[in-house]
Amino acid sequence: MPTREAAIFPVTTNDRLLRAAKGAHVDRAPVWLMRQAGRYLPEYRKAREGRDFFDTCRDPDLVAEITLQPIRRFPLDAAIIFSDILVVPQAMGMKVEMVSGRGPVFPNPIASTADLAALIRPDVDESLGYVFEAISRTRTALGGRVPLIGFSGAPWTLMAYMVEGSGSKTFSMARAWLHTRPRESQNLLEMLTETIIEYLAGQIRAGAQMVQLFDSWAGLLGPADYRRHAFPHLVRIGEALKLQFPDVPLALFPRGAHYILEDVAESPYDVLSLDWTIDPAVARRRTRGAITLQGNLDPILLFAETRTIRESVRSMIEGFGVQRYIANLGHGIMPEHDPERVADFVRAVHEFSTDVNEKG
Repeated sequence: MPTREAAIFPVTTNDRLLRAAKGAHVDRAPVWLMRQAGRYLPEYRKAREGRDFFDTCRDPDLVAEITLQPIRRFPLDAAIIFSDILVVPQAMGMKVEMVSGRGPVFPNPIASTADLAALIRPDVDESLGYVFEAISRTRTALGGRVPLIGFSGAPWTLMAYMVEGSGSKTFSMARAWLHTRPRESQNLLEMLTETIIEYLAGQIRAGAQMVQLFDSWAGLLGPADYRRHAFPHLVRIGEALKLQFPDVPLALFPRGAHYILEDVAESPYDVLSLDWTIDPAVARRRTRGAITLQGNLDPILLFAETRTIRESVRSMIEGFGVQRYIANLGHGIMPEHDPERVADFVRAVHEFSTDVNEKG
């Protein structure tokens, strides 16, 4: 596979996110939001009007525009490329449709050894080059204002969708595969792992300055299953990327898997993203300052009045502290959120993290 040449971009003037991710001192907590580019913004809905979701993801110019929309609207400390974790299964030969009211659907999920054998080990430059092009164009368009984050789904989460065929509260078929088809499951997870390494490496070469792995369904596995079937692949990804790009921060979001905090703190990852179901002080104590923490306001609070949002943000920042911390939500913004409440959140992070930092 040909190696993509690294491009040259303007110097990033606001590198607060990158410094916090690496444990360097910051004047206040950097802030960005998962799904910050998306359906809650009227300008996003206008840009995507009449377009299929995945067709939008394959249009580098439109992706750059959508990624920049929240940066124009809010004083955020990072942009995250607009894409979807399921572009990886698509690159491996699976059909994925975004169905209104249901979310992602695989018309032909993996149900047999033959289905597994039919998967493609993709050339990521060929099959996912549109993502790399979108990253390069977005990084250029940012002009150094803030860093650009790339991302991928984690192996277990992608496997869960590929076997289950759609979103699920339990992903029971995918979880059953780990026990009833252990060899096939391992083969699939290894194939995903190698593809993700190449995919994230391509994103970094294209201009991503930090990358995050979303293990959205980590919490559906118990501690033993997660440590056996999922976490080793995450370590493999982290080690491989650190070997190639030692200075690029790596973030991991193992949603709901509180039992894995200590393990992640000792892994190759620089940033551990947390959902809203763990107390900030507890997370800080359990990780012993060995890793930057990110999160973790409950997105539901963005439906509350401004005063409640401000009080919740202040409590969150007092719990985490300002150093080795990145302010974020505990999951993604919802389509129904009011952009004004998002603005309240960002302003509150700026205000309270500056106050906490100045008080020492």
